[in-house]
Amino acid sequence: MSVKKWMTAFVCGLLVVTQQAVADLTIEITQGNDKAIPVAIVPFFWKGNSALSEDIAQIVSDDLERSGLIKPLPRTEMLSLPSEPKEIFFRDWSLLKQEYLLIGQITPKGDAGKLTIRYELYDVVRQKRVLGEVISGSQNELRSRAHYISDKVFEELTGLRGAFSTKIAYITAKRESNTRTKYELKVADADGRREQIILQSYEPLLSPSWSPDAQYLAYVSFETGRPGVYLQNVFSGKRRQLTAFKGLNGAPAWSPDGSKLVVTLSKDGNPELYEINLKTYKVRRLTRHYGIDTEAEWSPDGKKLIFTSSRSGGPQIYQIDIASGETTRLTFEGNYNARARYSPDGSEIYFVHQKDGIFHIAAQELSENRLRVLTQTPLDESPSVSPNGSMLIYATQEGQRGYLGAVSIDGNIRYRLPSQLGDVREPAWSPFLN
Repeated sequence: MSVKKWMTAFVCGLLVVTQQAVADLTIEITQGNDKAIPVAIVPFFWKGNSALSEDIAQIVSDDLERSGLIKPLPRTEMLSLPSEPKEIFFRDWSLLKQEYLLIGQITPKGDAGKLTIRYELYDVVRQKRVLGEVISGSQNELRSRAHYISDKVFEELTGLRGAFSTKIAYITAKRESNTRTKYELKVADADGRREQIILQSYEPLLSPSWSPDAQYLAYVSFETGRPGVYLQNVFSGKRRQLTAFKGLNGAPAWSPDGSKLVVTLSKDGNPELYEINLKTYKVRRLTRHYGIDTEAEWSPDGKKLIFTSSRSGGPQIYQIDIASGETTRLTFEGNYNARARYSPDGSEIYFVHQKDGIFHIAAQELSENRLRVLTQTPLDESPSVSPNGSMLIYATQEGQRGYLGAVSIDGNIRYRLPSQLGDVREPAWSPFLN
């Protein structure tokens, strides 16, 4: 995308969209990690009569494999299927070169469809239990309980908090005729399953952004014929329009404490960054420059913003100190750098970087300004960081078809979430849900 095209698309407030509506996203791991921790995840023993709706152990296995840091043992290679400590023969798992073993049981609890789930993680070398818990749930909650177990096991083995119980938001569009397109804002589990439609519209929807408590989404809608920023409760569906200024209303992003939004408005003539207090609705202008300022995000401490600006002649990443207004250019390599996001600890930024005419996702350490390219697919855009800082999700294309890709922050682990029926764009990874 040339600088001229970027500026034109921004000022118009429109995106060229060719997406089709999707069903649940599916996972395809495209690059793993040879140094991943080997873990045997044995099918959980079910003590009931009728079949369960979900295979908890398989969900846990898929979650952990997707992280790239853990390598589950295929079930076909297991020598036994223990479900309680007395059935474990550590020698067998040592022969299979497994470092850890996860077992479990699921037991019916009364007649109300409730279940008791017991899981235990063992260190094979030390022959010692290192994690275990009994949790409850219903048939409808099996997938959530599986993600919870994945989070606990992942944290025990890596020291990082697991993000498998989080959500992703994204936008799809289905062209119903030459002149009519249905846009949908959707939310799904981090693995792309249990997709829910949050909003449908026959006008464009853009830029979903999660509130810090994961209760709300801010986004841009053209439903009135012009762009406006809206807030919507993800669970109740209750929504309200926040901005309806003349000109551009776009690119909302929440402050870390959830009390403010930063948006791009052109109500005073030029696209600039503005802060909106969500209690008083007071609007405060943050930037003043003849260039285009947009796509802002707050630093984790809430004291700074990174944003895309054309003030140097083309899109580059800048950082502004909110209190002083002091602005610093952060990116210098290449003539196109845009849509930046902070790492959870604020030490790095991730953004769209043009290299050899192709758009990739790149990372840059703020202390050394060292840039590294993370993705290899063309037309990569809209990066969003997992709340534990281990992965990035982004939109990309293969031919004329778009899908979501994910890459680890070191670039060594990759997977993609293609749709069964069409394309998907503008992903936003939720914060932790508790």
